[in-house]
Amino acid sequence: MAIPDQVVQKVAESKFLTVLTGAGISAESGVPTFRGQDGLWKNYRAEELATPEAFQKDPKLVWEWYDWRRGIVGDANPNPGHEAISRLEKSAPNFYLITQNVDGLHERAGSCKIVELHGNIWKMRCVKEGTIKTDLTVPLENLPPHCECGALLRPHIVWFGESLWPDSIETAFLVAEECDCMLVVGTSAVVQPAASLPLVTKRAGGFVVEINAEPTPISDMTDSSILGKSGEILPELEYLVSKRK
Repeated sequence: MAIPDQVVQKVAESKFLTVLTGAGISAESGVPTFRGQDGLWKNYRAEELATPEAFQKDPKLVWEWYDWRRGIVGDANPNPGHEAISRLEKSAPNFYLITQNVDGLHERAGSCKIVELHGNIWKMRCVKEGTIKTDLTVPLENLPPHCECGALLRPHIVWFGESLWPDSIETAFLVAEECDCMLVVGTSAVVQPAASLPLVTKRAGGFVVEINAEPTPISDMTDSSILGKSGEILPELEYLVSKRK
């Protein structure tokens, strides 16, 4: 694994560093994608359960599936890639982490300035009041859970058929335009609108580095594409950057 010197220099000199992460970084912690065969549960697929319609029809069933997911995610731990990103945040003059993941591993690794595009599996939202609370209980005692006001709580997740929250996506695009360097880690670069963020940075004159297990649709437009495990590449990059500063 060779990290180009130009990449080390650009990250070390960055005045506004942004990291965009996808499922690949969490896969190295043993978190499945919960799509396809990984998401098969009691003969249901994720696309059948992670919808407003499914929740309206049978909230207990949907919550049983999320309770199962929370158990799997809860057994996972942040890997060296998550931890390296946290250290980069602490050393950068300005920093934002934009993630498509909902597992909360970045926060557990110590990251603070996080935009969670698709929500967080450890958070619940009241369907009546819109209030959000964090609950780390596994397994949950009463399904489906209810708010103190008596209304149902739903997972604070962007479901199929729902739009991303305006404040999250607006922040993400603003950060992508203003940052001078973006690391794109473990994302397939096909899920919109997140896949557009590296293009926004590139068009604004920023330096874009891809770190992924295999090439993606954006590999050719990045300034550098490093293939391999993010849990190995990111710690090495962070170490080299720390020596350069």
